[in-house]
Amino acid sequence: MPDKYRFLLFDDKREVELVWNGKTNEVTNVVLPFQTIEVVDEPRSEKIAKLQSSLFDAGGRQSGGWTNKLIWGDNKLILSSLKNGPLREQIEAEGGIKLIYIDPPFDVGADFSMEIQIGDETLTKSPSVIEELAYRDTWGKGADSFIAMVYERLSLMKDLLSDDGSIFVHCDYRVNSYLRLVLDEIFGSENYVNEISWKRANNKTTSNKLTIIHDSIFFYRKNKEKYSYHTLFHDYKEGYLETRYPYTDDDGRRYTLQAMYGKGQGSPALFGTELLSPPKGLHWRWNQERINRAMEDGIIVFPKGGAGMPRFKDYADTKDGISLQTIWNDIPDVNSQADERVDYPTQKPEKLYQRVLEIASEPGDLVADFFCGSGTLSAVAEKLNRKWIGSDIGKFSINTARKRMISVQRQLKAGNKSYRAFEILNLGKYERQHYIGEYIDKRLENAKQLEQQREQAFVQLITKAYQAEAVEGFRTFSAKKNARLVAIGPVNVPVGRLFVEEVIRECQEKQITKVDVLAFEFEMGMGDNARDEAKDKGIDLTLKHIPRDVFDKRAIEKNQVTFYDVSYIEVKPLVSGKTLAIELTDFSVHYNQDADIQLKPGQAKTIVRDGQVLKISKDKDTDIITQEILTKNWSDWVDYWSVDFDYESKQEIVRESCDDGSYEDVWTGNYIFENEWQSFRTKKDRNLELTSVAREMTPGKRYKVAIKVVDIFGCDTTKVIEVSL
Repeated sequence: MPDKYRFLLFDDKREVELVWNGKTNEVTNVVLPFQTIEVVDEPRSEKIAKLQSSLFDAGGRQSGGWTNKLIWGDNKLILSSLKNGPLREQIEAEGGIKLIYIDPPFDVGADFSMEIQIGDETLTKSPSVIEELAYRDTWGKGADSFIAMVYERLSLMKDLLSDDGSIFVHCDYRVNSYLRLVLDEIFGSENYVNEISWKRANNKTTSNKLTIIHDSIFFYRKNKEKYSYHTLFHDYKEGYLETRYPYTDDDGRRYTLQAMYGKGQGSPALFGTELLSPPKGLHWRWNQERINRAMEDGIIVFPKGGAGMPRFKDYADTKDGISLQTIWNDIPDVNSQADERVDYPTQKPEKLYQRVLEIASEPGDLVADFFCGSGTLSAVAEKLNRKWIGSDIGKFSINTARKRMISVQRQLKAGNKSYRAFEILNLGKYERQHYIGEYIDKRLENAKQLEQQREQAFVQLITKAYQAEAVEGFRTFSAKKNARLVAIGPVNVPVGRLFVEEVIRECQEKQITKVDVLAFEFEMGMGDNARDEAKDKGIDLTLKHIPRDVFDKRAIEKNQVTFYDVSYIEVKPLVSGKTLAIELTDFSVHYNQDADIQLKPGQAKTIVRDGQVLKISKDKDTDIITQEILTKNWSDWVDYWSVDFDYESKQEIVRESCDDGSYEDVWTGNYIFENEWQSFRTKKDRNLELTSVAREMTPGKRYKVAIKVVDIFGCDTTKVIEVSL
C-alpha cells in the first residue's frame, strides 16, 4: 500500500520509521522444550571425592535456587521458548531479566573462523554449516537481512525484560544508524537513555580516512518511569587519562586536578588548573607544597611506605566526584597477554561488562546475553554475584564459555567466595517445519511448495554427494548405499536423540540391520550411546558428519566429498578399594578441512586430513611439497573432558504443556550428565590430565559412568560404561 493511503487509513503515524524489504511485525511464538545436557554443580575435586559430601561445603557452592543457564541453539527459538514456555515462570520468580547486553555479529562480511592452537602452531577452524547458514544466509546478505534478524530478536528480548529492566546493544559504524532506529521503534524513543562511545584502540592507522577506534553501545530502558540505574564515578585507582577532580584549597581557590596516568606514561604527572584565574586554563606542574596540601586533605593518596604510584581518592567514597560520561576511553581492548584472553575473535574486555552491570543491575539480579560468544558477560556476572543466562549458536562458543565459567568457579572456590551451578541446555524436539523454508517469504502463495522443493533438493544433494541412490516407502530413510540404508538429517538443525530413536524404531519394524545417519551437526551427547543402543537391538548404526564440501559442485562431480564418522572414546576404569578413577586412553576423530589445496612456492598452510592436523609447505626454490604432522598424539585432539561417576543418578525432567494451559513435569527416559570432574586446556596452560581424581563409591553397586570429550573444534562425544566395585 502506498504510504499516502497507509497514513490516511491507519493510526500508525510514526514521525520517523525504518523500512526494509520484507519488513513485518510478526514475531515467532514457537515453544520448544529445553533439554538439560550437562550440569556443572561445582569445580572438580582435587583429592578423593567422598561419597557423603555436604551440600553446604566451605567452598561456597550453591545449595539451591536459580541455576545459571548456558544454552546452545538459534537464539530466536531460544528467546521465543523462554518467553512463551515454562522457563518463563522461573525467570519471573527471579524478578525477571534486569539487564540484557548483546554484541550481535554486525560485521556481515566476516568469515567467523576461529584460530585454534595445536602445539606451537595454529589452525584456522572454519565455521560449521549451521553457523554459516545463520551468519550468512539469515543475516549476512546485507542491511535488510541484518535488520530483519535483529528486529525480531530485540522484540522478543523486550518482552523478556522486567518492567524496570534495561538493554545495552553493542555495534560499530556499519550498523549503528540502523540499530538506533530499530531500538527507537521497539522500545520507544522516549526510552532511549544514552549512546556510549567506547574507545577500543588507538594504534590503528588508515591512509585515506580518519582512523576508526571506537564502537557504539546503545542504552535503552523498558519503562521510563522506573528502571535500574546507578551513578558510577571515575575510580583513579586504575589511573585513567583525561579524568578530573574538582578541589578547593585552604585559600578558597578552586582547582580541577587532572591525573595523567595510563600505560606508557611512566610516573603520573599531577596538574592543576586554577578555575578563577584569567586568562582561562593557566596550567602548571604541581609543586611539592600543593601536593602535600592535597595529601593532607585526603585528595591525593600515596601507597603505604611511599613506594608506588600516587592516585586520587577513590570516587566511590565521595559525593562530589565526576560521574561517568558517554565517552569511555579508559577501558582498552583485551591485549594478547591478558589473563582473561581466551582467543575468541569477538571477545570484549571484562571491565567493559563490569561497568555496564554496575550501572544497570544489582547483586542477585538476573542478566542475559543471547550472543554470548566467549561468555564474558556470564564470567563477570558470576564474579559480581549476578545470576545469568547466555546463549550462542556455535558449539565452539559454548565450549569456550563452559571452560571459562568453570575457571571462574575454581577461582571463587579458592577464595572461599560463593558461586552458582550452571547447566548447559539445548532445544529439544526440533521439528522440520520450523526450519525448512524458515526464511522463505510466507506471503507467497506457493510458500508450501517452495519449502517442499527446498527439502527435496537438499536430500538429492546429499544423496548424490554420498554416492547413494534414492529410495521410497520409508519414514526416515531417503537413500541406500550398498547394503546400508541412509537417513539424512535436516540442514538447519542438529540431529538429536528423537531423530535417531525414530530411525531405530523403523529398523525394528522393517527388520533393517545396517544404517547410516548423516548430519551436519549432532546434538551434544550423541555418539557412542546411540551406537550402543542400536547395537543392543541388533542394528549396525553409524553416525556420519556431512562435510562442507557438499556445497562444492566440483567436489561432488569428482567424488571428492568425504563423510566422516563421529568420534569415539576409549577409557579405562581404575578401581582401588572403594574408589574409582577414570583414565582416558584413546580418542579418535575423522575430520577433513581444506584437505586438498594448491600452494604457491614458499607458501605453507595448516589443514586437517583424515583426522590428522598437517602443516603443508611448498619450497620456494624446488617446489617440493613437504608435510609435518602436528597432532603427534591422539590426546592433541582433546580440548576438554569430564566424568560423571553416577550417570543415572539424575533424571532429565522436562515441563510439557497440557491441554488446559498448565504444565506437567515428565521424565524423558534420559539422564543428565553431572560434571563431577574435568580437565581442559586454556590459552595459558596447554597441559591436560588424562586420569581423573578418584571418587568414593558404594561397594556391591553397579554404576553407569559417563565420560564426555570435547575436541579442539568444540564438538563433543559421550561414552557410558558400566563399573562394579
